[in-house]
Amino acid sequence: MTGTITATLDSAAPDSPADLTRRRDLRRMKAVATTLLVVAAGVFVVAKLNEDSGAWVGYVRAVAEAAMVGALADWFAVTALFRHPLGIPIPHTAIIRKRKDDIGRSLGDFVESNFLTAEVIDDRLRGAAIGRRAGEWLADPAHAERAAGAMADVVRGALEVLDDDEIQRGLENVVQSRVDAVDAAPLLGKVLEATVEGGHHQRLLDSVLVSLARFMEDNRLTFQERIYQESPWWVPEGIDDRVLDKIYTAVGRFMNDISASPHHEVRRTVDQRAREFSARLHSDPSLAVKGEELKAELLAHPEVRRWIDSLWSEAKRALVDAADDEHSELRQRVAASVQQLGTRLSTEPELQAKVDAWVAQAAGHLVANYRAEVSDIISSTVEKWDAESTADKLELQVGRDLQFIRINGTIVGGLAGFLIHAVGQLL
Repeated sequence: MTGTITATLDSAAPDSPADLTRRRDLRRMKAVATTLLVVAAGVFVVAKLNEDSGAWVGYVRAVAEAAMVGALADWFAVTALFRHPLGIPIPHTAIIRKRKDDIGRSLGDFVESNFLTAEVIDDRLRGAAIGRRAGEWLADPAHAERAAGAMADVVRGALEVLDDDEIQRGLENVVQSRVDAVDAAPLLGKVLEATVEGGHHQRLLDSVLVSLARFMEDNRLTFQERIYQESPWWVPEGIDDRVLDKIYTAVGRFMNDISASPHHEVRRTVDQRAREFSARLHSDPSLAVKGEELKAELLAHPEVRRWIDSLWSEAKRALVDAADDEHSELRQRVAASVQQLGTRLSTEPELQAKVDAWVAQAAGHLVANYRAEVSDIISSTVEKWDAESTADKLELQVGRDLQFIRINGTIVGGLAGFLIHAVGQLL
């Protein structure tokens, strides 16, 4: 804002179309006021040269003389605001140029004292119904999409200015500290307990049995060759084949029995061993030490380190992509949430009252703590303005109206001269 005002008041800045219109009107009104002064002077000269022509000439001369005095006095007063009259450095002229900084400080104090007060802000906000109006605006789907887009822009901008290295180090410290704070063995014991309670270990056993059956079938020739090698030389190969068939048949039947019976002895044994091992994980110091060693090895593994290092970059990339894509699930969810909030705000008086109170409280806090900053901004900004261009711009804004002072001074001066001359004649 400061830069904008400064640029506007820069003497090198070109006039805007509105300023061009104001400058044209100012020149026209100056010409009118000056013309009245010249006319009054001309009438005075003519009347002075013909003052013996009759009593009425005295009235004309008095009116013209007083009109000239009034016109000159008001011309001096108006001109003295912005520059030295006729370029003569008369004291207490060019007031705006000389007291620009004082005017800026006074303006800042005026705004601070009369506009930036808790009473004024509260009175203004009390009748604004901000909560209801905001709710009605946000309840519109198109407006909710715009709000979601604005929020996405804020998120994207915030992500762009963050220090990625610092965030990554912070995430690594968080992950490291959280993992270090968790005892590995008891945690594994809880996981095993949940696995047993849910019967997941039995499904794992079924998978192991299926995999074992496939392994045996895929490696039947390998086992057969091994039996041939281990069997005495005098035993016929046919007998070895029959032994292998018996083994495969017995093992296959055994595994089928386990798979078919949910209450098989092997299943009960696996269940018992899992429960016993889970209890040991909670109480056995040696398993606790091994669990910590395993945790340390896991954290030191290169793949795990690379995964931790990529946490922030992957999360940031995902957030930026979601923020850029107006059809992403994130944008759609944010828009839906915003619209839902708007609907509630537009229909729930209690929520409207809360929002209004929050806004008023926030505005009051800002006014109470930062209104002096606004005053400083105004005064410091005015101090940076160029004195000559400031006077020119201010004259451009109010100079046309000030010319009416000159015109009125000419007319009122003439009337006053007439009355004074009339009173003098009566006396």
